[in-house]
Amino acid sequence: MNQTVMILLALDPSPFVELGQRALHSAGYETAVVHDRLSLERALHEVSPDLLLIGERLGGESGLQLAAEQRERFPTLPILVYVEKDSLDIAKEVLRLGLNGYLYPPLRTDDIVSTIRRSLKQAQRLGDWVRQEVRRSTAALQRQLADFKAIFRNIDDGIIILDSKGRILLVNPAAERAFSIVAEEVLGKPIEEAIPHPDLQAMLLRPRSEGVPYHEINMDDGRVFNAYLTLVPNVGSAIELQDISYLKELDRIKSDFVHTISHDLRSPLTSVLGYAELIGRTGPLNEHQREFMSRLQASIRHVTTLVNDLLDLGRLEAGLDTRREVVHLEDIVEYVLDLLKPQIEARKQVVDLDVETGLPALRANPLRLRQMVDNLINNAIKYTPAGGKIGVRIRAEDGQVILEVSDTGPGVPPADQPRIFEKFYRAQNVPSNIPGSGLGLAIVKSIVDNHQGRVWVESTLGEGTTFFVVLPAQAD
Repeated sequence: MNQTVMILLALDPSPFVELGQRALHSAGYETAVVHDRLSLERALHEVSPDLLLIGERLGGESGLQLAAEQRERFPTLPILVYVEKDSLDIAKEVLRLGLNGYLYPPLRTDDIVSTIRRSLKQAQRLGDWVRQEVRRSTAALQRQLADFKAIFRNIDDGIIILDSKGRILLVNPAAERAFSIVAEEVLGKPIEEAIPHPDLQAMLLRPRSEGVPYHEINMDDGRVFNAYLTLVPNVGSAIELQDISYLKELDRIKSDFVHTISHDLRSPLTSVLGYAELIGRTGPLNEHQREFMSRLQASIRHVTTLVNDLLDLGRLEAGLDTRREVVHLEDIVEYVLDLLKPQIEARKQVVDLDVETGLPALRANPLRLRQMVDNLINNAIKYTPAGGKIGVRIRAEDGQVILEVSDTGPGVPPADQPRIFEKFYRAQNVPSNIPGSGLGLAIVKSIVDNHQGRVWVESTLGEGTTFFVVLPAQAD
């Protein structure tokens, strides 16, 4: 028998203590004896026993309760209980607590030694099984870690993992290439220090309550990334970067094409409209001819408006809108509402205008802001049913002016909301009798973007829609 095996006896003073020590010493075991909880706690850490034999009572406390506590703390330590009398209740309790067994008088030396040896062998088998499972689990984890590293390194999109304090935990090669960084040099650093890119910092500082999940990050070399920030429970957050440079280039080509076609169409359309108006002056027209000419002129005006909208959008996207002056948004809103008053009254709609006092001024193009406000309020008029309510609110917050335009129309389906600002896109539930080209909101977004602002929509089907525009106030 290995002489280093240590048996800890946690027993009240009794003849059994001497008998147990003598029996165990004769079998080649070392022993230590304690008589209370404090000594037991100390001995468990100092002598690291191979087996614990605890009495039914120890220092006035329940030995079974103490045994249960030690089983919780040391799951692989074999534990036996010494009781004064055998009973079915004791057997059930020992089994329930997961102890290795119990001893009770009358006892012989051989009974004590054989029970100890049996418990030690059980513990050894359990330890072997635990070590085997640990090795198997460790090997499986290592394989999973290797798979994760391979996947993480080969993802085409850039990935940056941050802890709860914004320090970089992981960076994959795609993100390294995107920001021209080296992972080993930035790991553990705060992201604002490691990657001081202004668009990235703006994304991280933007409140999640604003409801803008995607952000564009523009690189100096012309590349554009679509970035998405998401929370990772118990870790922190993750930033995903998708290269959309080719989509931006396709959009530019498409915009150039549309702008060219629109420019070439405007002159002939003006001529056609002019000649259509002159036809009535060449001689009298019958009723059918007048109706046909009226429809022809309306169609030409509609196409001309569409062409002008496309040209406006092209100028905005080309960055040609450089005019800036001091503007008060509340004045523009009141001016547009006054112009649209006949339409609002014709539909018996009510406008709830809420303007915060002392609003800061903006540095902006007044014509473009008027166009933006006109499109938003016109939309609200179109989609609010007759007798409905339109809400217009202007307020200031954190150096920004916020415009909210709401209607009580049919609402925008959730699937359509991410695309509502795209050119020519109209929601699937728009009634066929409501006119529109799908360019108004695209123009709104371009105007807001050119003024370093943000725009988004919040909508509930059957209840209505609210558009939010946030523009930076003029610096003092």
